[in-house]
Amino acid sequence: MRIAVGSGNPVKRDATARVFPESTVVAESVPSGVAEQPIGHDETRTGARNRADAALRTDAYDLGVGIEGGVAGFGEGGVTALGEDVGSERRSSLESHELFLVMWAAVTDGERWGVGAGPSLSLPASIADRVRDGEELGPVMDDVLGESNVAKKQGAAGAFTGGLMTRTDALDAAVTAAAAPFLSELY
Repeated sequence: MRIAVGSGNPVKRDATARVFPESTVVAESVPSGVAEQPIGHDETRTGARNRADAALRTDAYDLGVGIEGGVAGFGEGGVTALGEDVGSERRSSLESHELFLVMWAAVTDGERWGVGAGPSLSLPASIADRVRDGEELGPVMDDVLGESNVAKKQGAAGAFTGGLMTRTDALDAAVTAAAAPFLSELY
């Protein structure tokens, strides 16, 4: 099976290859169609779907995979602003007391879709404040850690867990959840 991952980031390709070890997995840089720093679950999930669809269309692939990381809040009753328009969710998520790193993945063969989330990790207050002020999480992590391209290495997930969960591990979980309709006959 030939699978396209809608990103040039090697971590996203590697996470997908873990889920589909018998397949040829190729990274295809495609736009997400959402903000550079997705805010809220709806926008992050939309970016993943857009990437999966665009990746599938780049060549004769069997599956397209899209992975998108963002930041979001959670309300007492569930996801902050679920069901509202993306603009409202962006505002509600940023106003939330606590922000989380979230990741969503989507898998499609052009007809069927699977969408799933990975783990959510609480952002440290100092980092959340910088994101609320308009900075993107990736460059903030580079600055805080004094490194470059953290997103292509351990990622924020690795930094927040002391290396116990790398970005590849976290994205693997999201891709596995999204791939469920293609891995199980229960769908």
